[in-house]
Amino acid sequence: MVESVITVPTDEDMRALGERIARLTTGGDVLLLSGPLGAGKTTFAQGFGRGLGISEPIVSPTFTIARELRGRFADGTPAHLVHVDAYRLGGDAYAPGQDAVGRLLDELESLGLDEELEDPGDHTVVLMEWGEQMAAALADERLDIHIARPAVGDGAAAVDAAGDGAAAVGAAGGSGEEISGDGVRIVTCVPVGESWRRRLRDASL
Repeated sequence: MVESVITVPTDEDMRALGERIARLTTGGDVLLLSGPLGAGKTTFAQGFGRGLGISEPIVSPTFTIARELRGRFADGTPAHLVHVDAYRLGGDAYAPGQDAVGRLLDELESLGLDEELEDPGDHTVVLMEWGEQMAAALADERLDIHIARPAVGDGAAAVDAAGDGAAAVGAAGGSGEEISGDGVRIVTCVPVGESWRRRLRDASL
């Protein structure tokens, strides 16, 4: 498994990365997006929507759980984006003998998302925020994207470290950045399955 580590200095660079990855997607893809609160998951999703030519605003679907939007893939074919926020999924109301995965699948089924996530259609791509807890339950082939926020004062060090074998998006920020909505982020893309390994390799991501 080959992962890509990318330094993202600003919000607009995060959107640009989301847009670039969206242009690599095809129907049936599942992307799981993780990271702490304020890491930039929804900012990435905004760029991802832009990359699919979606004109509607991309906002976190925390209270609706999932939003469905229409756009187009890079080859011009119609794209159906299912943007999911799994933050409130995975509660503790287990049935006797039920494990965490079983509980998640039950919740997805009750929301009508189970089939969409387990077997997306030919024109559907799923982007799930807070998706790390779903990895054991869904998608044998997927792209896992983790966004990390360097601690206060670590921005310059993170940029320097990323220069050793990692791609930088845009111009690096200066030293001493505080955690904010527009600080340096480190994005790690982990392909699961040969299709995503090939696409990341071909795109030099």
